[in-house]
Amino acid sequence: MSSPDLVLLHPPSIYDFRHKTILYGPISDLIPSSPIFEMYPIGFTTIAEYLERAGFRVRIVNLALRMLNDKNFDVEAKIKQLHSPVFGIDLHWLPHAQGAIEVARLVKRYHPEAKVVVGGISASYYWRELLQYPEIDYLLRGDSTEEPFRQLIDCLTNKREPEAVPNLVWRDNGGKVWENPFSYVPTDLDGVMAHHYDYVLRSAISHRDLRNLIPFKRWLGYPITAVLTCRGCTQNCAFCGGSAAAFRHICNRRSPAFRSAAAVVQEVKRIERLTSAPIFILGDIRQPGEDYARELLSLLERERVKNQLIFELFGPASGQFLHQLGKSCPKFCLEISPESHDPQIRETIGKRYQNQALEGTLAGALAAGCGRLDVFFMIGLPKQTPHSVMDTIDYCHSLAEEFAPDKRLSFFISPLAPFLDPGSLAFEHPDHYGYQVLFHTLEQHRQALLAPSWKYTLNYQTQWMSRQQLVETSYQAGLGLNRLKARYGLISKEVARATERRIEAALDMLHIIDDTVERGDWALKKLSHLKAEVDKVSISTICEKKELELPVGLLKLKPLHALWSWITER
Repeated sequence: MSSPDLVLLHPPSIYDFRHKTILYGPISDLIPSSPIFEMYPIGFTTIAEYLERAGFRVRIVNLALRMLNDKNFDVEAKIKQLHSPVFGIDLHWLPHAQGAIEVARLVKRYHPEAKVVVGGISASYYWRELLQYPEIDYLLRGDSTEEPFRQLIDCLTNKREPEAVPNLVWRDNGGKVWENPFSYVPTDLDGVMAHHYDYVLRSAISHRDLRNLIPFKRWLGYPITAVLTCRGCTQNCAFCGGSAAAFRHICNRRSPAFRSAAAVVQEVKRIERLTSAPIFILGDIRQPGEDYARELLSLLERERVKNQLIFELFGPASGQFLHQLGKSCPKFCLEISPESHDPQIRETIGKRYQNQALEGTLAGALAAGCGRLDVFFMIGLPKQTPHSVMDTIDYCHSLAEEFAPDKRLSFFISPLAPFLDPGSLAFEHPDHYGYQVLFHTLEQHRQALLAPSWKYTLNYQTQWMSRQQLVETSYQAGLGLNRLKARYGLISKEVARATERRIEAALDMLHIIDDTVERGDWALKKLSHLKAEVDKVSISTICEKKELELPVGLLKLKPLHALWSWITER
């Protein structure tokens, strides 16, 4: 088989995670991946599928997952084995800042003539600093790099200088850095997301290798998929690097670009042929307006999708909307993030609604047949104190009591970690929101990721909570919420006991590491004997990851259906 024109490599957050002793904390408890952030961005598959439609050959290699699954996996041997004129490395989320650069260095070590391209939200923010690393040749800015990437690969294939490629920052052979116009910000997305899951299927079959394409560690047992409804956002949550303000600042996107309702439903139907697992519809479908939401739900009702669909709400919903959700998508699931029980704190971050509206939404969703309703709270907000965080746990108690014995309603809480997002309103204007930002440059964040505890990785503290308080309060809130869930039967007593043991062990490890840090670098080298124990309490720390999962039948994947769809292109 001929070599690909492009190899996309997904790095681990920390390249040496298999050897370093790091207490990661509950930084990934509420997402599918581990603290290594082995889940690659959806943009990997949309870029790969778009380029293959244009006639180029693309491979995805999830290095992070391969390293996580096999302690003996030889990363250098794998990179040496790969041959391509171009390697792409994502720096979409800032926790990959350390691993992305290290992987780029390995690519250049074994393929010095190959070109290295980076991209993603964090890469777009730190583009000037990234071009100072000699391992990086090109950087594509923005949230939609499929077409610029096609133009870049075309230039490299035909040995032309890429001075006309939009959104590109690059270094020529003489070492001079060029900044091309940041002009490609598409408003029509239907042509770039339609078949990207089909690419994964085709690639797995053609290369006879599923291992490099699996998105995250538990995916084969829980093959959840996601469907994007837009790029950009209408909301301005102060802490979010994906807010409207952040997209303007980082991606030059003045307003969100929405996929058509028909395109969203078409992708849902294509996924239904591949898996029976839940499908997450990303982005509040009311963002483009009520007419869009009605059209999308009407199409879903007509198609009678069998998979359980998960929707997210950016704020309270009307009874009419919730009723239509129940009618169109039986046993639909909902996620809503009020962040705090306190409306005043909620207002400081840009979410302006009262608890009465929230509680009405919860009641309306359950009445409409919602199969699962998850409510998410956050630690590390403006005006939030340790006492306020524990008041949030008390509020969860009152909600659980109000809706008891209904077990469809569940609660989660997590710290804003490991970083306050660069590009967010709070990062750019910390004084206004009461934050103290501790790291500003990419290199500072890269070094912080190597700290022995997530307390030292946090890039912020607030006027109301120090880093020490943020960390200890996160564990205490986790204990409180864990006991609440056990009391109301939302989790089993066995799961609750196991979670409590992990939290208590994590607190012990935190104090041991703090004492060791005070003794200096010479003492830190002796932490290696604690690695196995530290790793155990860094996964599902304050809640069990399975709490986020929905029931899936025995036949999670549909390999024969998928193969037949691929062969017949139907």
